[in-house]
Amino acid sequence: MTDNAALEYAKATLARTSLDQCLKCTICETQCPVMRVTPKFSGPKFVGPQAERFRKGQSVDKSLDYCSGCSICTTVCPHGVKIAELNAQARAVMKAEHMPLRDRLITQTELEGKLLTPLAPVANAALKVKPIRKIVEGVIQVHADAPMPQAQTQSFLSWWKKHEKDVYGTTWSASRGVFTPDKRWHRGPIVFFHGCAGAYFEVETSKATVEVLEHLGYRVIVPKQGCCGLASQSNGLFGDASRHVLKLARELQKAGKDLKIVSSSGSCAGMLRHEAHEIMGIEDAVLKDVGARLFETSEFIAHLMDEGDFPFEDLHPIETSLTYHQPCQVKSQGFGKPAIRMMEAIPGVHVEESGQPCCGIAGTYGLKKEKFEVAQAIGKPLFDKIEHVNPRLAACDTETCRWQIRKGTGAEVIHPIELLHRSLHLRTQEGRQP
Repeated sequence: MTDNAALEYAKATLARTSLDQCLKCTICETQCPVMRVTPKFSGPKFVGPQAERFRKGQSVDKSLDYCSGCSICTTVCPHGVKIAELNAQARAVMKAEHMPLRDRLITQTELEGKLLTPLAPVANAALKVKPIRKIVEGVIQVHADAPMPQAQTQSFLSWWKKHEKDVYGTTWSASRGVFTPDKRWHRGPIVFFHGCAGAYFEVETSKATVEVLEHLGYRVIVPKQGCCGLASQSNGLFGDASRHVLKLARELQKAGKDLKIVSSSGSCAGMLRHEAHEIMGIEDAVLKDVGARLFETSEFIAHLMDEGDFPFEDLHPIETSLTYHQPCQVKSQGFGKPAIRMMEAIPGVHVEESGQPCCGIAGTYGLKKEKFEVAQAIGKPLFDKIEHVNPRLAACDTETCRWQIRKGTGAEVIHPIELLHRSLHLRTQEGRQP
């Protein structure tokens, strides 16, 4: 899909098939995390189905840009109005002629990872220097106090290259159909989609996912893979996002047809399963095929547990209570909260759901200078909840949300799979005890 085609779709379609189902009940406004903390946003109903009747391809309310894209409005609408999709499409049209340089730069997670990994100690130290952050804020308009990812000294891909050789003795080749029967991998091959942040910043999550899947008897395959385009989509760069997600879908399909795909990047999984089609209108057979075989990690593990196909006897007790926050873009996929079932299968673990619609970061939203205070205000009830339940440990499914929560609480914030990994005593992660 070209840049023009993506924008023309946004102008012409704008989820209009659901527009007249809006009864102005304002349920979306009562649940909107942005509207509750700032008057700068007119609300999802006003800038969505109400304003859409007058747009004719143009925005009638610039407060639209304060929509975080959390999709809570669509999730709670009792009449099925695609409010978040309307707003995302309208914002792309509104920003098309004056896209800020910052909004192009902050979408480059993969590039940032490649640049920062070789310089991890220096990069991490530099990001803690306030004068440097202030200069970045002035030049690029990324807030000086915004949460930043922690650069790692080793990428997941570097780890995987050695791990695959050590564990399997050979690399996977879908073209040759190579799968040597081995009783250790009695469940057969499975594909792992790590996402950009999982490749360079949340490396421990990716490692833990691989090792849990292997413990369950899967031969893990990690194909060459690029960005899903979610950050570009959420910033209105539909052309870039379309190219990225279609390329990624083809890369994942090449790993082997009919194989299940697991991802510990919940928001990236949502891009392939939902947003590329619903927001950008991509009709592509490969994307549909990959999306139908893709599971978020907790969703996949909880299904095995529900089917009685999980070795519960291998779990060691962990005596802890912790807050679990499900990110907006995971909620919008509609598969419930399997992470809670998965974690509470561990003896001694008690999970309290956050009860909050959003942590505030919304991908790149909370990084932006003009939106940082809004993002922090949205996140405060969640931060307070974590402080009350367990100020040392919390769980969340997506990378940028974990960065936001770590910054706001000082807690160790992990993907739920990491708690399962510790309970299985598979490996001591960088000095952490299981």
